[in-house]
Amino acid sequence: MVTFTTTIHRFDKQGEKTGWTYIEVPTELAQQLKPGNRKEFKVKGKLDAHPIKRVSLLPMGGGRFILVLNAAIRKAIGKKHGAMLKAQLTEDKSEFVFNKDFMDCLNDEPSAKIFFESLTGSHQRYFSKWIDDAKTEPTKTKRIAMAVNALAKKWGYSEMIRASQGKPIK
Repeated sequence: MVTFTTTIHRFDKQGEKTGWTYIEVPTELAQQLKPGNRKEFKVKGKLDAHPIKRVSLLPMGGGRFILVLNAAIRKAIGKKHGAMLKAQLTEDKSEFVFNKDFMDCLNDEPSAKIFFESLTGSHQRYFSKWIDDAKTEPTKTKRIAMAVNALAKKWGYSEMIRASQGKPIK
């Protein structure tokens, strides 16, 4: 495990990363976590007192990595860019577990399951994580239904969200 204190940053104009809030993981610490690695990998640990698991460290070149602080993490730690943050990180070798209720529903809808299985692993996980992030059981149920219906129509996540907002599907 590596422990360090760092400043929370935010990208101003950085292409697709514009607006992201993140912390930097220096080269020497990233190498302690996963020696010789220059690709994205998962970590677990704590940001201040907030526990994290299966969070990606993204390579930024020169051996540096960043850990993106999404809205849920920022809310949990109660900090914004410019603040100091204590990070305790270790490599997370656990396997991703898909939402069981979602998978059960997919098994009942063969066309949705076939399309789901044709998606890349990252796109499959995106659906499951979105469902898992629901704060209430009714919201979770609604998201499972939306996902299965979208997949049956051969829609990816972005098409499903656009349709739910009444926007045209591209």
